[in-house]
Parts: sequence; C-alpha cells; structure tokens
Amino acid sequence: MKNKKRKSLWEAYLTREIGIEFKACLYFFAILFYYCTYRVICGVYDASILHMGEMILTCYAICYLQVCLFRNFDEAEKLKVREILGLIVCTSLYAGISILGKWFDGKTGVYIGFVGFILLMYICVIIIYRTKRKIDDKKLNDDLKLFQAEHKK
Repeated sequence: MKNKKRKSLWEAYLTREIGIEFKACLYFFAILFYYCTYRVICGVYDASILHMGEMILTCYAICYLQVCLFRNFDEAEKLKVREILGLIVCTSLYAGISILGKWFDGKTGVYIGFVGFILLMYICVIIIYRTKRKIDDKKLNDDLKLFQAEHKK
C-alpha cells in the first residue's frame, strides 16, 4: 500500500511538472514571437540571448506561480475572483519584468501592446483548454457507452 501511495504521489508530481514545462514552453514561444516581430519591425534581425534567458526564466517562474498559487487559472472551468486575480498578477509580472529587462527598448506603446498580447495569449489558452476538455469528455462518454454495450451482451 505504501509503495502505491508513493507511486501515485510521484505520478501527481510528474503530471504537474510536465504541465508546467508545457506551459512555460508555450508561453515562451508566444513571447519570443512578439519580441522577434518587434525586432524585425525595427530592422534588427538578431535577438538578445540575455533577453531570451530572462523570458524563459520568467515563464517558468510565472507558470509555477500560476499553478501553485492561482489554481492553474488558464485551465479553469470558469474565471472566478482568484483566477481573474491570477490573470492580472501574472500579466503584470510579465509586463514589469519586460520593462526592467528593457526587452522593448523603453517604448511605451510596445509595452502596452505586449500587455494586450499577453492577455490575448491567456484568452487563447483558456479557450484551447476548454475545447480540449469538451473533446476529452465526449471521447470518454463515447468509450463508456461502448464499454457498457459490450458488457450487456
């Protein structure tokens, strides 16, 4: 019994870590896309390794915060007070760190656009997770009906 409990704790830990890893990579890619688009518009065709390092570390830190403190708000069924607070705090952290790191050269309009982009990113991810849940629910219900039909025979 003790071994099963240890295994289930390990599996729960791994599931959470894989989820955080996936989100951090997804958010990093989105932020890097915005950053690179800004750079290309400015006529610069290279990116700062320091900025990219700050971005990925920021993504990991915020994803841990998002999962541990704000109940994984981007995967929530409904956006309640805690989830909305998480959305605001995490977006503000991305904005603040981007300003401190001077990712967009102090251009206020670009930072405002970045905040809008982060909010859009979160909305898209929320929609994606809701859609995935609906698809998974439908598949599980179909599998259950098939299982029940097979065992009635």
